Amino acid sequence: MQQALAMTYLWLKAAHVIFVIFWMAGLFLLPRYFVYHQETAPGSPDNAIWTDREGKVLKIILWPSLVVVWVLGLALAMVTGAFQQGWFHAKLAFVLGLTAYQFWLAGYHQALAQGTRRLTGKRLRLLNEIPGIAAAFIVVFVIVKPF
Repeated sequence: MQQALAMTYLWLKAAHVIFVIFWMAGLFLLPRYFVYHQETAPGSPDNAIWTDREGKVLKIILWPSLVVVWVLGLALAMVTGAFQQGWFHAKLAFVLGLTAYQFWLAGYHQALAQGTRRLTGKRLRLLNEIPGIAAAFIVVFVIVKPF
């Protein structure tokens, strides 16, 4: 029985890491698409093409990955008792931040689709660094468990 639980844990953990990779790929890709999208004229055929591409990234990669990452992550936290550990709280704060970032990206996608360009390409390029910085902190919290 103990071995079966251990194997289940390893499969949950593997699936969680796989879907985190998918999620992060989408979080890196979508803002880059925004940079190119902003250079198109509102209402142009190119604007429609970028809107469609961004919508596919959200629908096919980001939203499903987000759901699976959260479900598997919470399952792992329950199995390991991580809710009582400080490193997990720090990790959770960063994951909540990345989740909020994705919702913001989805809103910006809608704004671009309607022709509103609130940010410069330079600012979008800077925002594209958020997932990488957050991922670095999350990895340190999970591997090193500094508190």
